[in-house]
Amino acid sequence: MTRTGGFQDDDFWTEFHDFLFSGQRYAQAEELLDNSPLLRFPEGARVLDMCCGPGVFAEPLARRGYDVTGVDLSPAMIDRARARAAETGTEVTYHREDARTYTPEKSFDVALNLFTSFGYFEDPADNAQVLRTLHGSLVPGGALVLDLAGKELLARKVTPPKVVRKGEDLMVQTDSVLDDWARLRSDWVLVRGDQVTRATLVWFVYSAVELREMATEAGFTDVEIFGGFDGRPYDENAERLILRARRAA
Repeated sequence: MTRTGGFQDDDFWTEFHDFLFSGQRYAQAEELLDNSPLLRFPEGARVLDMCCGPGVFAEPLARRGYDVTGVDLSPAMIDRARARAAETGTEVTYHREDARTYTPEKSFDVALNLFTSFGYFEDPADNAQVLRTLHGSLVPGGALVLDLAGKELLARKVTPPKVVRKGEDLMVQTDSVLDDWARLRSDWVLVRGDQVTRATLVWFVYSAVELREMATEAGFTDVEIFGGFDGRPYDENAERLILRARRAA
């Protein structure tokens, strides 16, 4: 049996890659880019994909004519993203950088942080710093789109263990609430043949009100909250918590 160190451990992203980034995830990204009003940007816009993973959004954004830069801390994810871009002949700039300290060589028209790639740092001040980094990366008037599983949504979805099978591999995920709903813990067990791999992940979860306040404190204006990529309200029918905001012009 092996154990990974969670979000900060490259072994986690390697061992659980097929469950985190399935073919369905890539297809979903393509569909959202084709249909979501929240993911339509001016032609040729310079787009930063922060915590880009293996390029799920960065590569198809570049194929649609945007000038895309992907940033991720994981060497394994950056390697996969670069390999995917090479396979499709797509030009994407990738950097292995920390989301708290990334200093871009150019400013961006759009900054993205998608599929719950926010709240991973142990110190909440570091998560706030990520928002300041995103704010500083934008041109005046530039837009941020941040997508995650909101606290309100998780409250109705934290259920008994979830079992997912891919081929002969089996993954069991068990979630639990910590610190009066400040954080969530997920224990993952992956069974692959005779090998068992365990991972424990802990991250901060945010309500719409909390996320709006954090974005405002980071300097963003025109903060809007949506309940899905279709632009629906954040109410009892919400599917995601999506924040859209701007750096003041």
